[in-house]
Amino acid sequence: MELILRPARPDEAEALTDLVMRSKQSNGYDDAFMAACADELRVTPARIAAGNFWVAVAQGALRGCVTLDPDSATGQGTISTFFIDPDTKRQGVGRALWGEVQAAARSQGMSLLKLDADPAAVSFYQAMGFKTVREVPSGSIPGRVLPQMELTLPPVTLGGVHPRHHDKSRHRQTHLNHTRHNRRANGQD
Repeated sequence: MELILRPARPDEAEALTDLVMRSKQSNGYDDAFMAACADELRVTPARIAAGNFWVAVAQGALRGCVTLDPDSATGQGTISTFFIDPDTKRQGVGRALWGEVQAAARSQGMSLLKLDADPAAVSFYQAMGFKTVREVPSGSIPGRVLPQMELTLPPVTLGGVHPRHHDKSRHRQTHLNHTRHNRRANGQD
């Protein structure tokens, strides 16, 4: 499956909410549980417009999404949305999105990533290098706790240059590659 990774568009909020809800429910949750967390899982145009929200697209359909909420004061980032279409789980979509968000975190100078994991996704996050550090209350289900996981991003130096100063050219090239690919895909090139 050929994936295109790109920033989400505000007009995709409804389709992304549908993807997020289907992905969450595929972990075995019933309709009552899903109704209780619907507000927390809803994707809004405003959240997308805030940036750091990427999607994976294959065969013209949204296959996954991830967000990164940076805290420049602490050098940390929170992954608050990471969902894969249930029909494309275990096909590399999550790993591709993980690569995108990790590169963005590094280019923005982050040293630590954290997330509150769905218990069904803990093994995926562990495979990506995250470690469970504590339990935190669910944002929508009273009495439920979730594993909070963290990943320390090691500093990357290339010839003694901090990645914050070096990665700009790589990101420009990545942007150009995505732009060229999108133009080709849209028949503009």
